[in-house]
Amino acid sequence: MSTEPRPVYVIGAGPGGLAAAAALRARGVRAVVVEKADEVGASWRGHYDRLHLHTTRRLSALPGLAMPRRFGRWVSRDDVVRYLEKYADFHELEIVTGVEVTRIERAAPEAAGPDPAAAGGKPARRRRVRRSRAAAAADPGWLLHATGGRVLAARAVVVATGFNHTPALPDWPGREAYAGRLLHARDYRNPGPYAGQDVLVVGAGNTGAEIAVDLAEGGAARVRLAVRTAPHIVRRSTAGWPAQRTGILVRRLPVGVVDRLGRAVARVSVPDLSAYGLPRPSTGLYSRVREGAIPVQDVGLVDAVRAGRVEPVAAVASFDGGEVVLADGSRIAPDAVVAATGYRRGLEGPVGHLGVLDGRGRPLAHGPRTLRQAPGLHFTGYTNPISGMFREMALDADRIAAALSRHLGIRPPGKGRREDAGLPGTGLPPVDPLA
Repeated sequence: MSTEPRPVYVIGAGPGGLAAAAALRARGVRAVVVEKADEVGASWRGHYDRLHLHTTRRLSALPGLAMPRRFGRWVSRDDVVRYLEKYADFHELEIVTGVEVTRIERAAPEAAGPDPAAAGGKPARRRRVRRSRAAAAADPGWLLHATGGRVLAARAVVVATGFNHTPALPDWPGREAYAGRLLHARDYRNPGPYAGQDVLVVGAGNTGAEIAVDLAEGGAARVRLAVRTAPHIVRRSTAGWPAQRTGILVRRLPVGVVDRLGRAVARVSVPDLSAYGLPRPSTGLYSRVREGAIPVQDVGLVDAVRAGRVEPVAAVASFDGGEVVLADGSRIAPDAVVAATGYRRGLEGPVGHLGVLDGRGRPLAHGPRTLRQAPGLHFTGYTNPISGMFREMALDADRIAAALSRHLGIRPPGKGRREDAGLPGTGLPPVDPLA
C-alpha cells in the first residue's frame, strides 16, 4: 500500500475553490483542485459581457493577492477572469481540469493509509484541541468518483462548485411550444442579436435588471421586465460610500433594525417607482435577504424605468403559441424572452445521499462548520450575503483551512508568526504582479 499522503481535494476552480486551495497550501496542507471545465473561472467566463462586480475591488480580493488598481473600483467580468488566472499561477496551485466529480462518499475504514499525514477525522464544531496525527490517520477520509472511471482518495474535501451552477428555468405551461426565442440568462451575452426586437426579461433580480438595461441601451426596440415580487433597489454607491460597506456593517444587527434603516435610506436615495409599475416592497430589506433575495443594486434600472426604456409588467403565467400570458391576464408577443430566473446549486448528485443538504438543495453546514455524519467535508460559496460573495469566500477560505489543519493534525508552517497582510486569509503579502 502506498504511503504517499492523500491530498485534500477542492472541487471547483472558481473564486471559492481557488481561495480555499491557496489558504490550505499556506498552512502546509496539500490541496488539489478538480475542475470539470478546461479553465479556471469557467462560470465567470460564461457571464454576459456587461457584468461587473457589484462589490468594490478592495473588498473583493482573495487571500494573499490584491486586485490591481487599474481594474477600477467595479471590476469587469474579463478582469475577474484575468485575476483568477493570475491567482492560480501566483499561488502555484495544483489544478486538474476536464475532470468532473460525480459522487462523493465516505471511504471504507481500511482505505486509510499508514502514513499519519494521510488524514481524515471526526471534527467537533468548536473544538480547539488539535487532533493527534494518529487520530487523524485513523479516519478513512473520502472517495471521489469522477469522469473516466477515476476514483480519487481524499483526506478531506472542499466543495466549491458555485452558487450559480445549474440554470433554473420554470416549467411554465406552454413553454415547449412557444414560437419565439426563449433562453436562460446564462446564454445571454450582449444586446447585439436583439437590436430592433421586442424583448421580455423575466426576473427582477440583479441579473434581470442589468440585462434589461443592457438591452434598452443596446438597441432593442422594446424592453419589458416581468416582476413577480417587487425588489428592494439600492444605490451601488452613495457619495462614494459603497452599499457593500453598509452590508458589512449591518449584517450582524437585528433584522427589524436593518429593515427600518433600509426603509429610511430608500426614501431618500431611490425614487418611488410605483407609478411605473414597480412599487416599494412591503417586506423589509433584511427580511427579504434572510429569505434569499438580495437587493438590486442600481446600475441604470431606475433611470431606464422612469424614462420608459424598461417597462415593468406582471409575472409570467404561461405561454400560448407566440404569446406570453402574464399573471394579470394580459398577453404580449415578444420576439424573445430572457429568463433571469436563477440557478440551482446542483449538489444532489455528488452529495445528496449524505444527508448534508436542506430541502432546497443547499448545504446544511457551510464554511468551517461540518456535520457529524460528514467529517472533513466542507462547502464554500453557497450563500449570497449582502456583505459580498467574494469577501465572504475569502474569509471562509482561511477558516476552512484552519479547521482542516486541526482536523488533519497538521501544524501550520511558521505557527505563532502571522503577518497582517491587510486582506482576509493566509497572511501572504497582497502583492500585485498584474500591475
